[in-house]
Order: sequence, then structure tokens, then C-alpha cells
Amino acid sequence: MTTIGRRWMTAFGLTLMTAACGSSDAPGTYSTVESPAPIKRRPTPVTDFTPVQLEETVDEFVAELNEHPNEPMHAEILLKIISGFFAPVATAANRAMGELRMTGNVVGSLEEPGDQQAAVELQNDQLEQTVAEGAEAIGVAPFGEGNASGIDAAVKHGLHVVTLDADVPESKRSIYVGTLNEAAGTTAGNTLLPMLADVPGTVIILGNSNPVWATGLERTKGAQGVFEKAGYETLVVQETLTEMGDEEDVATMKAQIEAADPPVVGMIGMFNEAYRCAMAAEAAGREDIPIVAFDFDPKTVNYMRKGLIRATHAQRQYYEGYLVPYILYGIKHIGLDATKKILAPLMVDEFRVNTGLDVVMATNIDAYNDHLDALGVNQ
Repeated sequence: MTTIGRRWMTAFGLTLMTAACGSSDAPGTYSTVESPAPIKRRPTPVTDFTPVQLEETVDEFVAELNEHPNEPMHAEILLKIISGFFAPVATAANRAMGELRMTGNVVGSLEEPGDQQAAVELQNDQLEQTVAEGAEAIGVAPFGEGNASGIDAAVKHGLHVVTLDADVPESKRSIYVGTLNEAAGTTAGNTLLPMLADVPGTVIILGNSNPVWATGLERTKGAQGVFEKAGYETLVVQETLTEMGDEEDVATMKAQIEAADPPVVGMIGMFNEAYRCAMAAEAAGREDIPIVAFDFDPKTVNYMRKGLIRATHAQRQYYEGYLVPYILYGIKHIGLDATKKILAPLMVDEFRVNTGLDVVMATNIDAYNDHLDALGVNQ
């Protein structure tokens, strides 16, 4: 794939194609064509964290798809980046594409997005290029509402588009797959709430207040609403998305811990860099502050082992990446309505598939690591 303004790469690019086999070389013989082999899933080990409903849904997909001719399909999965948080998404998407014998690639940037608006515009260019290169369907982790135009342009060319990780509900995407952000923020807020000292008190939220990143704003507001309803003051720190993010956010939160009135009684990080809350508490000499986090970054895990982060909320990135190729393949081979019927137990409305959260307490770190190892996606 051509580079568009920054470095992109293919994660384990697939070039899978089933070839028809046969022979008609000798006179009087008949050509024979082997039927495509049925779809077979890679066995998924069962652990205490295995999402049973998600697993059953994919099994139902396989059973239904194997009742129909399995024809080749070319799809592209466009991610923001292919490392860190998105590494399990890339691994799972490639795994599912291999099981379905789909051609295509999982593509993402080598760099953090930095400026959100620039990232939105860049992804729209990438969507346009993907259509021009002949994709039949697209899975995309969009940067924000500004990607609606790129998604709609792909749909206008006859492609179905499935969003993952972040949604663009005002677009013509067929389905969203991932965490429901406001509900996830509320869940995280309710995890921290019983750990807090009585009001009055201040809760620092390392989150997002930028409307360009709508899904990040939704998650932040979900948590903020829990604390404010309970009578706490809240301070939202806009997470820094540059290489200097650790240093800048820690300095900002340290100053807020030292100056807050009423005093800080809790901290919560809403995204993958939630460990910065623990770094700030350490820097301020306030290791007593209860902190909860999001995602399962190695730095977050280290602070959980040290006792500074008491719980984290792990999104099921593996299942986001794994479901999307099955959904795209299902839409082509059995239709959108039949695909939604299979997804119904996971859907909260006509368009959104909720992959849910794993609430991981500090006491369950090893069990959760074992779960990720079983999936082959431990970060």
C-alpha cells in the first residue's frame, strides 16, 4: 500500500486465495473442482475471563456460513496504529481472515496519531485509496466524526463498512463493534466510587474534553457523571497524545493534587495511558490515593503490582478484531439482516455490537495474563 503522508505498514498481510483444482488435459475426461473446505475456527482455550456469549456468536457464524458456498472475498482492516493497544486487534483480525480464507491486509500507522484533526484527514485519504485498490468491504477504527465523509464515500461505492473501537454513528457504516464508551466510563466510575473517602473531595480524571474525539469524550463523561452525582468535585485533565505525554500529564496532575480544594480523594485514567495517574500520585507523595485505570498496558500492570492502581478495565480488543472479518464476510455471503440476526445477543440497538469489558482487580493480574496468553495476545 502506498504511503499517505506518514508511515503505514501492513500487519502480517494476508495473501490467501483458494485455487480451483481440476484436470481436463486428456480427451474424454471430465474436469473436477474441489469444493472449498468448510470454515474451521482455531480452538479458543477457556479461562475464567472467556466471554461465553461472544464465543457462541462466532460459532453460530461458522455454522451458518458453512451452510452456504464459501467464496473468496477481499477486505481491508484499517487501524489507527498496529502496536500497543491495537496489537491484539491486528492479531485477531488476521487470525479470523485466515480462517475465512479472505484476501486483504490489516493496516495501521507506525506512529501515534498526534494531532487528531490531521489524523482524521489522513484516514479519509486512506479510505479513498482502499476503495480505489479494489476492496469489497472495510473494517475501520476511525479517529473521529470527521471520518464520516470517508466512510460514506466508501459506502457510496457499494462497500459495507464496519467500525471498531470507536464509532461514527452519523455515518452510513453498517455496524459498530466494540466498547460502548459512555457505559464503559460509568462502569469504571462505579469501580472507583466505593474506594473513595466521604465527600467533600476531588476526583481527577485523565480523560478527554475535545469534541473532535467524540468517543473519548463519551467515556470521560460517563465516569464524571458517577462522581458528580455522588457529590464529588471533578477535574478533567486532557490526555496528551504526543511522545511527551507522560511528562506533561504527570506534571499537570501533580500540580492539581497539590493544589486541589477539596483534597484529591481518587484518580481515574480513561485510556491506555492511565498509568500516568499513578506516576503523578507518586510524584506528589500521595500513594494513598485510590486509582483505577483502563486497558492492560504493561506500565499499568506494573503499578497494579505495586499497589498504586487497584483495578483496570480491559477492553476486549481481541474480540473486536476477531469479529469484524466474520461480520464483513457474513454481510457478503448471507446478507446484512441475517448477519444482524446472529449478532442479536450482542447488539444494544440496530447498529451497535457491545463486546463488553473485563474488570481486572489487582488481585487477578496473573489470571488475566494467563487469559491473554491463551489467546496469544498478551501485550
